[in-house]
Amino acid sequence: MCGFIGYIQDQDEEVSEIEKYKLMNMNRVITHRGPDDEGFYTDNHVRFGFRRLSIVDLESGHQPLSFEDERYWIIFNGEIYNHIELRKQLTQLGLSFNTDTDTEVLLALYAQKKEKCLEDLRGMFAFVIWDKQNKELFCARDRFGIKPLYMMQTNDKIYFASEQKSLLMTPYNNKVNKESLHHYFSYQYVPEPETMLDEIHKVQPGHYIKKKVGHPLEVTTYWEPAFHVSATESQTQMKQIQKSLRHSVKAHMRSDVPVGAFLSGGIDSTSIVAIAKEFNPSIKTFTVGFEREGYSEIDVAKETAEALGVENIHYKITPEDFIRELPRIIWHMDDPVADPAAIPLYFVAREASKYVKVVLSGEGADELFGGYNIYREPQSLRAFNHLPGQAKKILTSFANMLPEGTKGKSFIERGCTSLEDRYLGNAKIFKEVEKSRLLKQYDSKLDYRKVTEPFYEKAKNYDLVKKMQYIDICTWMRGDILVKADKMTMAHSLELRVPFLDKEVFKIASQLSTTHNIANNTTKYLLRQAMKEVIPVHVLDRKKLGFPVPIRHWLKNEIYPWASQLITESNTEYLFNKAEVFRLLEEHRSGRKDNSRKLWTTLVYMIWHQLFVESNGLHMWKASSYVDQKTEFQNA
Repeated sequence: MCGFIGYIQDQDEEVSEIEKYKLMNMNRVITHRGPDDEGFYTDNHVRFGFRRLSIVDLESGHQPLSFEDERYWIIFNGEIYNHIELRKQLTQLGLSFNTDTDTEVLLALYAQKKEKCLEDLRGMFAFVIWDKQNKELFCARDRFGIKPLYMMQTNDKIYFASEQKSLLMTPYNNKVNKESLHHYFSYQYVPEPETMLDEIHKVQPGHYIKKKVGHPLEVTTYWEPAFHVSATESQTQMKQIQKSLRHSVKAHMRSDVPVGAFLSGGIDSTSIVAIAKEFNPSIKTFTVGFEREGYSEIDVAKETAEALGVENIHYKITPEDFIRELPRIIWHMDDPVADPAAIPLYFVAREASKYVKVVLSGEGADELFGGYNIYREPQSLRAFNHLPGQAKKILTSFANMLPEGTKGKSFIERGCTSLEDRYLGNAKIFKEVEKSRLLKQYDSKLDYRKVTEPFYEKAKNYDLVKKMQYIDICTWMRGDILVKADKMTMAHSLELRVPFLDKEVFKIASQLSTTHNIANNTTKYLLRQAMKEVIPVHVLDRKKLGFPVPIRHWLKNEIYPWASQLITESNTEYLFNKAEVFRLLEEHRSGRKDNSRKLWTTLVYMIWHQLFVESNGLHMWKASSYVDQKTEFQNA
């Protein structure tokens, strides 16, 4: 596991001393991704930098790594879980290896099959390969977007990096992307492939890029998610789920260092831990929670750990912890992500990093197996399916006249609105009319549907629930879930592995019908049935809680003064109508309305703006520590 940076240029020239210094700083700003080792490679067209977190032998895993008499060079972030099997296949073809690493296997496989190597890979990855003989660069990102890959193109260079902040070392323009700003306040994150900065973009999951010296960049899709519902009998599918998940967990536990696991109170992490214990009976588990009642799963996690016979290490987060670490959390995130669950994830990663270098987690189970309660909405609204269009218009007009918060208003509005117009994923923060009051340069053409329309077109033959799952896999999971999972763990030099997001597990999940996902008034029905023999009874039918955060309560009390001060001092008047932000804050404090998610989305953006627009994103890296809350937010 690591981080990397680099760039390619068409002109043929040696690297200068100034370039070497810039490359070193671009690399060292992401030291947290790889504190154990660094390496560089340069020639007349490419410059590579690499940071390494040692999961296997340090010497054999050094990068950049070469193959075939230094024709090919690679920088690679991720894990190839089937590298042992692939090595055997390549050895039978006559290839020999100098290391035991999956990196060399990946490079050898590319040398044999070029871009077709991606079909054979089972794992999480972002990598860049340079073919020195053909003067061609090849970049690729894994199917689901577990590992990040940023790109920036200038007049004479194409940069790439594991984190956006490395690119801030270049002569970039820190102008805010207007469209990203609009979408952020709908989604609470910036939908890929854009970032919040105009010139920086992401390579999308399931895509690869080719750049041959003297030729334009080529971007190709090599994989897209798709559902192929099967009529296979449910008992058979349950066995397939068990087999694929057990095989995936076993593969994800391949490591020369101890592997731990995050443990909440839900079925996803519990299933992972229960299976992992079969391969490592002494596995450590990690949990965090808050002191406020109803905002902690520590007690349930402890009960689960005891039932499974594994150790549980837990930590309670205080408001003081939260305020102190928040700027650092947002800095590590690169783009603003206003999902409050990032906070406990940061702290649980911090605790785990004291004991292990690798952790397993349950990300992806909800999207693949139908785990969100919102997926039951089409059932609750099915009566509206039989109403003619004119009746829906009348009902919508009636609902519009009702005051906000009136019981039944939202139900009628949702029932009279098509799925394509109402569902943009798991989080819908500001409505368009609300954004028009908040944003000074609101543009109605930058409607949130611009993001989801292409995905709805691809999902047009699915039923309503499958459409929702597809939208979440293509937007929410890659833009929110996996971003915070990667960034919050790597902030503590901790490698996160997600066994549910395995191509073989997805193959089984993609065959499940909607009935199998949301049957019997529950979610993830068939997954629950498949796991009921290995997980404790108290977890099996427990409602999803996740990592809840008491933002709603804190904004009324503990952190209200901080929020008010931040809004006042933020240099974002050119973007926001601050009077509207203060109105939301006071309305929330009085208890008239719960504006916590809208406020949190705005506050996170304001801190991000301090860090990445006003201070070029480098202040946090240079600062050794923060003295107190006031200093943190004034100097950030």
